[in-house]
Amino acid sequence: MNATAARWTALTALSATALLATGCGGGDDGGGADDGISVVAGFYPLEWAARQVGGDRVSVSSLTPPGAEAHDLELAPRDVAAVGEADLLVYLEGFQPALDEAAENEGGDHAWDAGQAADLVAGEGHEHGEDEHAEEEHAEDEHGHADEAVDPHFWLDPTRLASVGDALAERLAELDPEGAAAYEDNAATFRAELEALDEEMAAGLANCAVDTLVTGHEAFGYLAERYGLEVVGISGLSPSQEPDPAQLAEIAGLVQERGVTTVYTETLVDPAVAETVAEEAGVRTAVLDPLEGLTDESAGEDYLQVMRANLDTLREGQSCS
Repeated sequence: MNATAARWTALTALSATALLATGCGGGDDGGGADDGISVVAGFYPLEWAARQVGGDRVSVSSLTPPGAEAHDLELAPRDVAAVGEADLLVYLEGFQPALDEAAENEGGDHAWDAGQAADLVAGEGHEHGEDEHAEEEHAEDEHGHADEAVDPHFWLDPTRLASVGDALAERLAELDPEGAAAYEDNAATFRAELEALDEEMAAGLANCAVDTLVTGHEAFGYLAERYGLEVVGISGLSPSQEPDPAQLAEIAGLVQERGVTTVYTETLVDPAVAETVAEEAGVRTAVLDPLEGLTDESAGEDYLQVMRANLDTLREGQSCS
């Protein structure tokens, strides 16, 4: 081999080595040892809670991209790998089936189901009173599974999200004992902000002429239960559960009978079904955000801002004084 050929061989070997080094651990800058605890969250409310409680000691990413419908999450191989590599996976069992599978297969003992701290309730619309369902649910397993499907949308009750924050602080402290005090302080601040929001919501919705809340799908049961409203979802707990024409006609009749003036469409969900009900009943529509994810069209930059925008929308739509 002459000198020129030898030099090209050496350069080729160096290039291949560099490419291999780039490929290993490529992608996002998060996850290095200097970035603290790596947390992978299933979707926006869990991501936001992890950022608030973890502070600068954690590196947080979400598996659900902005603008995507969280219920329909599909995981690419790199997402499944991220689940396995994370220090902590924060997810909600039963909400995103693809993530349930990854949590079981790849999550191991670092997969944490936030529903354990949220006191989830079975039943669309939460038909039972608070004291009544508490006994029934605790008689079931720790997630409240009964014959009816469990409503996963706990974050629309700020007090339940605060409880998840408290439990998340404890889970992070197990992984990072040196940060325990910081996580506890962050969770206390998180709870204070959410309790202030809860007080605003309770005051704002205390005197409403219309107490029936008609929404695109059954996402607002916890909110309605917390603030004394009755929710009627046009679709089921998942927006993909579309009603048949007879059900649409029944809901349109209910809208007219109860004096409902507003049917709520939702961000990230096709508004066609809700608009059909509103048109049939002769009432207006307004947009209510179930906060499963943020988009450029969201009425705020974080959970607190969007919830306060929801409050304004509800006060007008339910004719609250």
